[in-house]
Amino acid sequence: MELYNLELVRRLRHELHMHPELSNQEVWTKKHLIEFLRMNTSLEIVDRGRWFYATFRAGQGCRNIAFRADFDAIHMDETIELPYSSLEAGVSHKCGHDGHSATLAGFALEIDQKGSNNNIFFLFQHAEETGDGAAECKVFIEENGIDEIFAFHNMSSMELKSVNVIDGVSNFGSKGMIIHMEGTPSHASHPEKGVNPAFAIAKIIDAIPELTSPDYNKGIVLCTVVQVAIGERAFGVSAGKGELLLTIRAYYEPEMDRLQKNLEELAYAQAERYGLRVSFRYEDYFPEVFNHKESSDKIRQVCRDKGLHLVEMEEAFRASEDFGHYLKLTKGAICYIGNGVDHPHIHNQEYDFPDEIIETGVELFKGLAETK
Repeated sequence: MELYNLELVRRLRHELHMHPELSNQEVWTKKHLIEFLRMNTSLEIVDRGRWFYATFRAGQGCRNIAFRADFDAIHMDETIELPYSSLEAGVSHKCGHDGHSATLAGFALEIDQKGSNNNIFFLFQHAEETGDGAAECKVFIEENGIDEIFAFHNMSSMELKSVNVIDGVSNFGSKGMIIHMEGTPSHASHPEKGVNPAFAIAKIIDAIPELTSPDYNKGIVLCTVVQVAIGERAFGVSAGKGELLLTIRAYYEPEMDRLQKNLEELAYAQAERYGLRVSFRYEDYFPEVFNHKESSDKIRQVCRDKGLHLVEMEEAFRASEDFGHYLKLTKGAICYIGNGVDHPHIHNQEYDFPDEIIETGVELFKGLAETK
């Protein structure tokens, strides 16, 4: 990577870091990235509201290859002292999306200056943390006839600058499930005159170990109780309504869907038994991320050609990634670039994206841009 370009994108990364914005609120971030590309490249830029993409055109009949970077931040105070610390109280780039976007911008500089044999699309995506971003941006795939799409995520506990890849599932599918139950409140001295949802909710919780048991599932299936909210903090009142918040997660997305169905059926049965009204709401949906072997093999080949340290991942991450939305529509793969074995973990107050891996990401993308 050209030294001038590297210094330029390091500065960009620090600017993004200073102005973090939460999912679906990334107004300054998107504007700043567009301004950077307009000032430093001649790429075509398409503004789609909360997200945008830039394009290098090699010509008609060439392959359409896309590269994705996310740019939202998370709810977390920045407690470490940095020359470019977050200026927003309670918001910071503790997942490294500032580094993802800076890397993609650096890759865009290199392609703009040196060209490519393929049509290259640089997709800058909002709201990865909530799963909203890729769900909204996936129209980009069909609208532009994308043949293949790639991305990387930085990851700690992996050797610095290593490129880590796996075939098939790289990230579990997950979603937030809210079970709302409503009965009738009563005086606490006469609970029989009301309908309290506590017992029905307790039975749902009690059934979770059996529903997620490996005896009934092919892959890992998880159901995490996030919150139980029943009634009010008043000792004179028997609760009349309650909510159970769960995160359901699975290696195989069909098994996550089956878990959801089983939980719904159980909730309906308990509601009927106790005379409750029940409803469901879902948030933060992430499909499984399934790497196409043809695409992950290209990552391997580029690493060999460029002398990048390649590591074969032994298992998928339980944590989710919304990149899976794209891989349902076209082939592609996501890989992980190591922050260093002892580097603070993402979503940790001590974390900061290591600038050293920007060049690794750019060189990897440059190699993938020339694949057939």
